[in-house]
Amino acid sequence: MAALRTVAAANVIQCRLASNNANSIVISRPAVLSLRCTFPSVKALKQQRCLHAKPRGFTCRALYRPEIETKEENNPQTLDYRVFFFDKSGKKISPWHDIPLQLGDGVFNFVAEIPKESSAKMEVATEEPYTPIKQDTKKGKLRYYPYNINWNYGLLPQTWEDPSLANAEVEGAFGDNDPVDVVEIGERQAKIGEVLKVKPLAALAMIDEGELDWKIVAISVDDPRAPLVNDVNDVEKHFPGTLTAIRNWFRDYKIPDGKPANKFGLGDKPANKEHALKVIAETNESWAKLVKRSIPAGELSLA
Repeated sequence: MAALRTVAAANVIQCRLASNNANSIVISRPAVLSLRCTFPSVKALKQQRCLHAKPRGFTCRALYRPEIETKEENNPQTLDYRVFFFDKSGKKISPWHDIPLQLGDGVFNFVAEIPKESSAKMEVATEEPYTPIKQDTKKGKLRYYPYNINWNYGLLPQTWEDPSLANAEVEGAFGDNDPVDVVEIGERQAKIGEVLKVKPLAALAMIDEGELDWKIVAISVDDPRAPLVNDVNDVEKHFPGTLTAIRNWFRDYKIPDGKPANKFGLGDKPANKEHALKVIAETNESWAKLVKRSIPAGELSLA
């Protein structure tokens, strides 16, 4: 029997003024009952254009915060297992495209794919309609890591690492065609499909077979130690050895399968929070272009 789970959802609408176009807004797709937005005046916008100043952003706040339901279809650890997402009305939604990225005040939504201390390689099925979570396969067989992952692992919705875009800061590596990955270091084990509110702390620039695969290190804002950590140096202080352990885990996990170790850019060191936020902003822009079809989607599902 299919299992039904309800998880807390974050604001379903986000608005912003694009830095290069004073008339553009990015809005998440789920509907809301009411919305309060503050817009700059037309006169102010004209003055900004004349002065070549950076446009002021829209300030939006969703007043209606529905719940998201996740429904498991078929049995775990089978080829047909899927976790689908639904809004409160029962409409099927995509965890990649329909859950908003930003919540404001430096807090972001994180969709858990792999709970900490587990080894089944779960992932959002980016090529399937509504992008449910499934277990990854290789040559028709379910994939598992050679050992448990020690942190909650998942994605930032509404981000995309563009495979046509070379990153000059990271050896000219191209994006891996997936949403941005998150390693959440809190103490609680998340559930598959759970949506957590997190704050980014650092970033690791992993290069996997020549592709750039960012790992954003973050912590749930509900974790007891979240108030203690706000940047990369705080992680070293309050979670000693964690950043090295994360890097080493992702560097070495393919070695038991006879593959070479993954590499890391940026001097093999974790970047700070500012750099992590830059990565998130850039990949959100790439996602916006993808869903507007300004960039070919290939086999990716935009439903």
